[in-house]
Amino acid sequence: MVFKRLLGAIGVGGPAVDTVLDTGVALPGGPLSGQVHLRGGDATVEIDHIGLELVARVEAEHEQGESEGTVAFARFTVGGGFSLGEGEQLSVPFGVTLPWETPITELYGQQLGVVLGVRTELAVAGAKDKGDLDPLAVRPLPVQEAVLEAFGRLGFGFHSADLEYGHIGGTGQRLPFYQEIELTPAPQYAHAVDEIELTFLAAPEGVEIVLEADKRGGLFSSGRDALVRFTVGHQDVHTRDWVADLDGRVRQLVEHRSAHGAHDPYAGHGHHGDHHGHHDGHHSGPGIGTAVAAGAAGLAVGVVGGLVAAEVVDEIGDFFEGDED
Repeated sequence: MVFKRLLGAIGVGGPAVDTVLDTGVALPGGPLSGQVHLRGGDATVEIDHIGLELVARVEAEHEQGESEGTVAFARFTVGGGFSLGEGEQLSVPFGVTLPWETPITELYGQQLGVVLGVRTELAVAGAKDKGDLDPLAVRPLPVQEAVLEAFGRLGFGFHSADLEYGHIGGTGQRLPFYQEIELTPAPQYAHAVDEIELTFLAAPEGVEIVLEADKRGGLFSSGRDALVRFTVGHQDVHTRDWVADLDGRVRQLVEHRSAHGAHDPYAGHGHHGDHHGHHDGHHSGPGIGTAVAAGAAGLAVGVVGGLVAAEVVDEIGDFFEGDED
């Protein structure tokens, strides 16, 4: 264990903390467990509480351009109300549940460039101090994986993934940000759209899926094009032909865009632009794991958001080393 001494509000000579997450990759809405290891400082102290905070690197668009910062999207109290003696070592186990809308950070073992972390907070005698920040890896739910796999089979490529601050109007979104996965078009659609943007909004009953064609400038600017939104129950993942289903929805987007152009009646503007259009279909589904894993979605070849995989790892490392943004 590598303890990280707290030197701020608690002071030099105070207790140190190291949080170790259990091995494995978490799922949205799933459990996250581990141990908070404490080591006493130069004197016995009362530990008021031990808190965990989930944080994400999020982009925001505004009139001056774009900015980036960290956003805390969940907080948990996992212990407290005990004494920690001088030099004493103590481990506090914890188990919490991730929010359903927790973004995914990897697919088939490849990082998407989305950065999440778990930060530990220790409160001693009324003083709070932030401890270590540990990277959090989250893989897709079965529905999310099935959708991404189907896009790969259709010939779409992965371009980038990021987290955008704001709310997609008309949805059940709960977090203050949402994840966008940008896909380059399949050859049969390249003449009509530059990209398809995909957002998953997971919930206990299912996953709300938002597709947008040719979005330029994000939710805070004009010129947004056609949107399609539909919800799939978790239990329905194997009851659809995802390739045919998504191909039909993309055709609908393309036809709508061609009919209405950039000034689309579906377009929403400002912080709370509405996404319209409910369309549900039920088909039988294919297996998961071929085209994307083979590189059709750009992941296996290491291209993530314009950075090669090694550069993404460096960027994530920088976030966790300099996390006091």
